[in-house]
Amino acid sequence: MAEIDVTRIAGNIGAMNALNSLNYINKQLAVHQTRLATGKRINSAADDPAGLTIATKMQSRSEGLKTALANIADAKNLLAVAESGMGRINDILVQMRNKVQAGGSDTMGAEERQAISDQVTAYLAQIDDLVSQTKWNGTALIGGSSDLVFQTGADSGDSVTMTAIANLNSTGLSLSASSLDTSSSASFRTFMAAIETAMSKVNAELAKVGALTGRLSFKEDQVAAAQINVEAAYNRIMNANMAEEQVNASKYQILQQTATAMLAQANAAPQFLLSLFR
Repeated sequence: MAEIDVTRIAGNIGAMNALNSLNYINKQLAVHQTRLATGKRINSAADDPAGLTIATKMQSRSEGLKTALANIADAKNLLAVAESGMGRINDILVQMRNKVQAGGSDTMGAEERQAISDQVTAYLAQIDDLVSQTKWNGTALIGGSSDLVFQTGADSGDSVTMTAIANLNSTGLSLSASSLDTSSSASFRTFMAAIETAMSKVNAELAKVGALTGRLSFKEDQVAAAQINVEAAYNRIMNANMAEEQVNASKYQILQQTATAMLAQANAAPQFLLSLFR
């Protein structure tokens, strides 16, 4: 700060020093008032270029993780649809096995076995209907031709692949009611073994879906925690500490008043020299 010499009135150094301080105070007060108004610590790139760069990247990642959480939730819902369809197929197979098991006993006659055969045909038709109707957004979930990929992270390579579920319709399960000989209990017992093989196939696919659902649940927890941590880091860099900003704003408001008063006094100081000319 320049040294004050009140005897040289052509240049009022004291007033210039006071004015310079007042200008600085006004600028600082404006910064803190802007932060209080916006809630942001960084309101322009000039405030903190490095911080703005980091915060922008973190904001982008945070939004990407939010999208990943939505993708995971959709994927779990998709798997729930597939699991529900296969669960119903398994229920039908259980009922079918019970009927065929009854026909495998010689206590049944040809007419009763024919009734069972007709019921098995209806069951198989319902299985085929379930397979065709188990879809997600137009995509067949059971017996689909390709694997399904779920984007479960903010990075392009962060994904989970579900291998295509095997075809579980009557053809895929190797079940056909035409193989039932209503005159022979042995054919019913043979068909019962085929149903048990089909149930094992369905259960294997259910286990695959269940394992993937469990994996997605762990992934969901991981992504949720990561999103919170990234959001916290962004908040610390980008957003203002409102209590601190209010304290600083109050401080500079007081300094603004005192600096204005000192400027007025500095402007009046050279007037005492007039007494030398009286």
